[in-house]
Amino acid sequence: MMTIAPEAPETVVIETAATTPTPPPTVPFWLRRPPNRRPKRPRPTPRQARWWIGVVWLVLSVVLLGFVAHVTLFGILQHARNEAAGYDELRVSLAKAETPLGQLDLNKKLVADGTPIALITIPKLGLSEVIRQGTTPDVTRLGIGHRRDTPLPGQAGLSMLFGRQSAYGGPFGGLAALVPGDTITVTTGQQTHTFTVFGLRRPGDPLPESLSASKGRLELVTADGPPLISSGVLYVDADLKGTPSETPRSVLTSRALDPDELVMGTDNSGWLPLLFTFQWLAVASALTLWLVQKWGRWQTWIVAAPVLLVLGATTADLAMALLPNLI
Repeated sequence: MMTIAPEAPETVVIETAATTPTPPPTVPFWLRRPPNRRPKRPRPTPRQARWWIGVVWLVLSVVLLGFVAHVTLFGILQHARNEAAGYDELRVSLAKAETPLGQLDLNKKLVADGTPIALITIPKLGLSEVIRQGTTPDVTRLGIGHRRDTPLPGQAGLSMLFGRQSAYGGPFGGLAALVPGDTITVTTGQQTHTFTVFGLRRPGDPLPESLSASKGRLELVTADGPPLISSGVLYVDADLKGTPSETPRSVLTSRALDPDELVMGTDNSGWLPLLFTFQWLAVASALTLWLVQKWGRWQTWIVAAPVLLVLGATTADLAMALLPNLI
């Protein structure tokens, strides 16, 4: 009898598919953050000295930026606006024959400061500017000013015109380029007068010859030296060609002028508004740095930058108003 051995059970091998890990999503290069190689320093707080140093630095930066913007942009725009308004006013008064011809207006009152009285043209400099009555810093902020105790250009005697060298458009910034023989024309309510430059001088130089009572002379006055850093005063002398126009009787002498109407005159009444605006600028700067910590850098600067720029430009304008009337 045969014995049949039982078959060995088959081994069932279950093959499982190899699972590969899913790679992380690729981050665009412009969103990748650089590796932090060093731990970030904690941001300063108002209790630390470097926080207040940051406030002072921000205030000074905004003021300096305001000065640069004022000299290169805002002051020029102000000057252009004032010139356009002054030219329109002068054109209307000339058409109506109401332009002042002396120290008194048609109502026998002193001509108000800032009133347009004439138009000066210097072809070599490409200059065509309105002349206003008065030489205070407020008037020369508007443009060229006529010293009130002198006759109008084209009349008998010495007529003096003040103009700034660099601030508020700097209408007289190019006077140093004039040479003897250059011409200057001035249109008043009487007629158009032509002057010929015969000299430029600075303090200490010989004075021109005395002027006879039957002749007219024009003297242009501005600051001398680097812009906004005056090293003296520049005078341009020019003689009238032809016969002077009728000269009204003078009722105002140099003794009646205020100190701020003379050469390099200043107006100190603007210190209080300047300090007030500077105080608000300091508060806004401190608040900006505080919000950077509490709110975020970009969100804060989007809101704070326009405010700081306006306060900086206002502070710079008030500070420029304290400069002498020829700078």
